[in-house]
Amino acid sequence: MRTNEFRRTAARFAKKAAVFAGSALVGAALTTAMPSLAHANNIIVLNSGEATLSLIDDKTHELVGTVPTGKEPHHLFPTPDNSSLIVANSVSNNLLFVDPKTGKPQRWIENIEDPYQLGFSPDNKWFVTTGLRLDRLDIYHYGGAGNITLARRLPLSAMPSHLAFTKDSNIVFVSLQVSGEIAAVDLPTQKVLWKMKVGPAPAGMWLTPGEKYLLVGMTGADYVAVVDWRNQKIVKTIQVGKAAHNFRSLVDGRHVLVSSRVSNVISIIDEESLEKVGEINGLMPGPDDMELSADKRWLWVTFRFAKHIGLIDMQTKKLVKTIPVGRSPHGIYFYDRAPVMSPNGA
Repeated sequence: MRTNEFRRTAARFAKKAAVFAGSALVGAALTTAMPSLAHANNIIVLNSGEATLSLIDDKTHELVGTVPTGKEPHHLFPTPDNSSLIVANSVSNNLLFVDPKTGKPQRWIENIEDPYQLGFSPDNKWFVTTGLRLDRLDIYHYGGAGNITLARRLPLSAMPSHLAFTKDSNIVFVSLQVSGEIAAVDLPTQKVLWKMKVGPAPAGMWLTPGEKYLLVGMTGADYVAVVDWRNQKIVKTIQVGKAAHNFRSLVDGRHVLVSSRVSNVISIIDEESLEKVGEINGLMPGPDDMELSADKRWLWVTFRFAKHIGLIDMQTKKLVKTIPVGRSPHGIYFYDRAPVMSPNGA
């Protein structure tokens, strides 16, 4: 997304979305809507265009509740102990902690500026957020129990988007959508090690087994760039659908999925051969974030442009159910999910 388009979208959402400044107000609204929520086990979906969470019962696959958030909740990430799920409200400049099983609000942290994407380093010492509007990477020390203290605000233009961490927690990679680059940032010193051009509007990133290559989805094109990050060079491009955006491991040590938001497909990439080996099509507009069930049978997908999420049967590679949610569904999470094999987290 171009800078002006992003700012117009942010302004439009800011005018329409309600702001809830504290967990007491959110909790009251939730209690009224869902008195039995504490006993539920839900799929949690972020509706970026409505400042809400949609809650889907994981058994019935029906919408069972809506929870207000701050403005423009785009991404989410569990705390290292899985006691909370952190929702980053980028325009409200705060974090909302919710129960990862039910979606029930727990508490807020204010004055976290423009948290678009977020993540913990594998050693759980660092908590990092990208400031898409502010062209900045914010690096925090993580002290456990949800306690974060700012280490450094690092200018990083233009439009830092997605994150990927090396297993040793020394480096975080950041995609820069407007400049068409990725940056490598040293976490111990909070300094930029290098930047390199990769292509138009890079977004999601994925480290292959052994951290040999960094895969980068090109939202402004139709390919995944294979980056030899140690030598800062592209060794190959993998053709997928238009607007290649985000990744999800199939947790088999060999394959990873990439969503393409314009072609409305999800491609399957072999991480050894670095080839596209399959495709899931017949999808609704704007497939974006994905989550895989613990038994690896079901893939849940947000359709960013369709106000729906979908359920894909991974045995048949077919979309078997769609569920209406709010406007611009983005992040998705549920407690009973397959682990993530790559060190770039949730």
